[in-house]
Parts: sequence; C-alpha cells; structure tokens
Amino acid sequence: MNKNARLVEEGLKELERRSAEAGQPVTIQRRAALKALVRRFDHPTAEAVYADVIAELPGVSKATVYRALDNLVQLGLARKVHHQGSVARYDGNGERHHHLICRVCGKIEDIASELLDAIPVPKLAKEKFEVHDFFVSFQGICRDCKNAQSFVRRRSR
Repeated sequence: MNKNARLVEEGLKELERRSAEAGQPVTIQRRAALKALVRRFDHPTAEAVYADVIAELPGVSKATVYRALDNLVQLGLARKVHHQGSVARYDGNGERHHHLICRVCGKIEDIASELLDAIPVPKLAKEKFEVHDFFVSFQGICRDCKNAQSFVRRRSR
C-alpha cells in the first residue's frame, strides 16, 4: 500500500472513531471530503475540494461539501488555514507542523520543526487565554515567484 492510500485509510478510521465519540453519522459526503483533502498536500480551497468530491460523487452540492469540511475541522481532522488577502484553505495534515506562505502566489508549504514545536507559550497568553494549540507561519516569497521576479527584472534591462 502506498503512503497516500495509507493516509486515506488512517484518516477514514479516525473519522469513524471521532464521529462515534461525537455521536455523529459518518456520511458518504464526509468520507469523500476527507479522502479528497488527505490526498492533497497543497492546502486546497473548499472549491478545490469540491471539484475533487464531485469527481467521486457527481451531483453532490457545494453546500454539502462545505458543511463536510466544517465538520472535519470541528472533529479535529482538518485545519482551516487563513492568511491575509487569501481565501480560507484546508489542511488535512494531522501531524504537528508549521507553514511557509508565499505572499505573491498564496502557496502554503508544510514544514516540521522540533525547535518551533518547543516554543513556550508566553505567560501573558496563558493568563488571558487557554491555549490549546499553535502553529507558526512564515510569510515571504516562494522560490518559483522569486525566480519569476528575477527573470522579469533581467528581461527588462
């Protein structure tokens, strides 16, 4: 079994477990949304997940897929990722990680870092807020956009 198939299988088992704990049914639409999300590593928009789901379930409504994604977030099987000037994206990577975000094209890349994982929660934050989780986002310019900018500058000389 390849890694992607294993991730999908593990994700579906976890969906069943967490849905049972929450007293929620495991619908075919939720299963399809989870499979579509776990198969992707590009932090897709809800629209992109919908496009993948209708390939498997023709006739499913956009609203149903959006509700399924929100349900996956509530169950802790996905994370809704927001950054300034962009539509919300979804992250199906359940392992601890952080993000590199390109300010030009909006691309989001996962990075794992034990050093970032170990950042202590500031005392002030603990006093004012019950912190359950955190992740670090670095914003900048990805290699593709940087190369494209360099190419445009060279051509304009």
